[in-house]
Amino acid sequence: MMNKRKFGIIGEKMAQKYLKDNKYEIIENNYYTRNGEIDIIASKNNYIIFVEVKTRTNLLDGIPIEAVNYNKIKHMKKAINYYLLKRKISNIDIRIDAVGVLINKNKCIIQHIKDAIQS
Repeated sequence: MMNKRKFGIIGEKMAQKYLKDNKYEIIENNYYTRNGEIDIIASKNNYIIFVEVKTRTNLLDGIPIEAVNYNKIKHMKKAINYYLLKRKISNIDIRIDAVGVLINKNKCIIQHIKDAIQS
């Protein structure tokens, strides 16, 4: 059995492919700070989009996106603020999306919720 981190990386790669296929430009992935992590940073239509990816093998614990909880959102927002400050980015529209990846029996279902988390 594969460990959770490796499985999560597979889900993130699938999410990146999905985003690229939908005309998103991937700027960075796995951006770490002391306060949190951003799985994918992308751009499209003059937006910087920060993406949280959740990957699951089944629905026993709910759909993957339901795993984005309050603490994750709080840490992600801190990481976003740090990213914008370090890169001296201002006066640009940002959006926080969630992508759920369900991998089950060689099938992959991707759910993308735009503006899933209010910034």
